[in-house]
Amino acid sequence: MIPAFFVSGLPKIIFGEGSLSQVPSLLRQYGKRVLIVSGGRSFRASLHWQGLVDALKGQGLSWEDMVVREEPSPQLVDQAVRVYRNAGIQAVLGIGGGSVLDAAKAIAGLLPLGNSVMDHLEGVGPELPYQGPSLPFIAVPTTAGTGSEATKNAVLSVHGPDGFKKSFRHDLLVAKYAVLDPVLLASCPPDLIAANGMDALTQLLESLVSTRANPLTDALALSGLGYVRDSLPDWYEGGAKAADGRAGMAYAALLSGITLAQAGLGSVHGLAAPLGAFFPIPHGVACGATVAAAAKINIRALEEREANSPALEKYARIGRLFGAETHSDNAEARVFLANTLNEWTVRLQMPGLGAYGIRESDLDEIVSNSRGSSMKTNPVVLTDGEVREVLLHSL
Repeated sequence: MIPAFFVSGLPKIIFGEGSLSQVPSLLRQYGKRVLIVSGGRSFRASLHWQGLVDALKGQGLSWEDMVVREEPSPQLVDQAVRVYRNAGIQAVLGIGGGSVLDAAKAIAGLLPLGNSVMDHLEGVGPELPYQGPSLPFIAVPTTAGTGSEATKNAVLSVHGPDGFKKSFRHDLLVAKYAVLDPVLLASCPPDLIAANGMDALTQLLESLVSTRANPLTDALALSGLGYVRDSLPDWYEGGAKAADGRAGMAYAALLSGITLAQAGLGSVHGLAAPLGAFFPIPHGVACGATVAAAAKINIRALEEREANSPALEKYARIGRLFGAETHSDNAEARVFLANTLNEWTVRLQMPGLGAYGIRESDLDEIVSNSRGSSMKTNPVVLTDGEVREVLLHSL
């Protein structure tokens, strides 16, 4: 039987080379005054930036712009709301990686209201219900990893011993349009391609085996995983197929955002939250460092305690998708998957957690802060010892 499921709102999606050219006319339907939120480096240094500026002028638009150089904090969002609250902004354009899109999404949600994002963050503060309205928001990703262009949550971080990584989440925050132009990904360096690619892979894998998965999200996740298999190595390693690889990963990352928004995630993202809050580790690196161990330990726990879980067949199916076609035995296909994930972390030169100052003495605190919303949809309830084992194998 097909279980009951709910599909939350999605943006209108425009995908294809050259689609950036449509953004000015899309913005113009909302007014003449725009806030542009972008990253601090590659896009602004490219010809695409000047082309966008010229096209915005051609549409009669004026704008303010701000730069997001690292993972956004509540303080950054609140400061932007204070600065631009009375600037007559009618729409927000976020153009950059996941951090830029998350910041733009939160700012768009709060500019009409003027209050602090801390009022609404999950798990911290008063958690007041958000009722909107939000300004129209258009998301243009320049990396392929987070899928933030398709989600309703903005992830905000405070770093340090008392840090946190939490979401401002509401259906009203979903972008009006997600515009995916694979050409914008051409400037991504190999380390960013690898980290973001492993994030997208992890999101697709975790949403497929999530306790909230359904046939719709399963189909999207499997499609995305196929594109990761065929695209990420080609893009990372360069060469004649690099352009096809970046287009494939733009598509896969988009699907990973859709599936995580609908089905949830799992233990890797449960751990990525405290890892990113307590240590200077990029989100994609945290995923890439832990996904192989998490899959192996999830599979072992399911085989030992929940042998009838549908997630076990799904892990085997992913194993076959990644090359275990000749393995008719599901258990062998699952072993193949775990080994393949290990091989990919080596092939993509993903650093271990220890490269960011994480030591065995830190693991218990990380474990104790890992039981957020992502961990709740993991296909099996892991013990603290098993979660610690994931971290230990990932050092």
